[in-house]
Amino acid sequence: MTLAADRPRSPAATRRDRAADRSDVRVRRHHGPTVRTVVQAAVIAVWCLLPFYWMVVTSFRDVGYTFDPTPWFTHVTLDNYATAFSTALGNHLGRALLNSVFIGIAVTVIALLVGTSAAYALARLEFRGKSLIAGAILAASMFPGVALISPLFQLFTDIGWMGSYQALILPSISFVLPLTVYTLASFFREMPWDLEEAARIDGCTRVQAFRRIILPLAAPAVFTTAILAFISSWNEYLISSQLSSDATQPVTVAIASFAGSQPHQEPYTAVMAAGTIVTIPLVVLVLVFQRRIVAGLTAGGVKG
Repeated sequence: MTLAADRPRSPAATRRDRAADRSDVRVRRHHGPTVRTVVQAAVIAVWCLLPFYWMVVTSFRDVGYTFDPTPWFTHVTLDNYATAFSTALGNHLGRALLNSVFIGIAVTVIALLVGTSAAYALARLEFRGKSLIAGAILAASMFPGVALISPLFQLFTDIGWMGSYQALILPSISFVLPLTVYTLASFFREMPWDLEEAARIDGCTRVQAFRRIILPLAAPAVFTTAILAFISSWNEYLISSQLSSDATQPVTVAIASFAGSQPHQEPYTAVMAAGTIVTIPLVVLVLVFQRRIVAGLTAGGVKG
């Protein structure tokens, strides 16, 4: 007696089975990378957002329950936010926010004005010492900020700038400018030369071609660089902690010197409340302009 499993299969059935096996393999290969990508993205999101979530939870927690390990909102109060803005306790968070906004805007505008021109020159012009200048800009970006505190402190003391806005703006520009130059230079370098040459043939000077043709096309990259420059200036602490005064200190320095509602106790909850207030505008800014930021970051990476 011959079993059904022992009977020879027809060539058509064999081909169908092989096609089904190949289809299963393709499905597994297709879904495998997708699952790994989702898992990796979830891990990165949790890793990045968990500290921010815990900061928000602690900012709404009563002072007596500061170290409560409960991972959700408990003992909710708004007193910490009132303490963060309490001038009676010496917490001038409102003034510090205005200082940070002013310093960030000034640094961003100056860095863009200087950095855009420098990036265009490095990307589109040929002149003697070009590689040396590019290397000097890169070296300046790698110089440790802590090594600059003593000479800057002495210099600004001698010229009477200690505690002034310019003492905070100029060092921040030196850190932001290399980022601006290299981000925009990579974009300008990938732009087609035909556009600029056509403008020159039509009678434009090099400056007019840059202003009318190149700069409008570079708007996504310029916008992205402006956001990154502002965030870098907003988060700066080391230089500001030594060169600022009570009237000019930014939010990073103001939060570090917070006083709480209870004496001889570190105001962790008030600091978390201030940190939430400072972080939320940056998060909203990035979420609102995320498409422009991504477009600017990827604009110089693909040759047209």
